[in-house]
Amino acid sequence: MEALTITTENLQQEIDALRTTLTGDMFSDMDIKDKIHNLEMKVKGVKPTDSHIDCVGCGS
Repeated sequence: MEALTITTENLQQEIDALRTTLTGDMFSDMDIKDKIHNLEMKVKGVKPTDSHIDCVGCGS
C-alpha cells in the first residue's frame, strides 16, 4: 500500500473545498474558518513563535 503524501496542492484543494462551504454567518463559519486558517499555516510553513501547537499564539 502506497503512503499518502500531503502536498501543498492537496492542502490548497482542501482549503478551496472548505471555502465553498462558507455561509456568511460568522458563528456558523467559525469552525470552517479555523480549519482553513490551520491549513493555510501548513501551506505557508508558519507557526506561532514558541508554540508547539498550531495557532495558540495568534488568537484564531
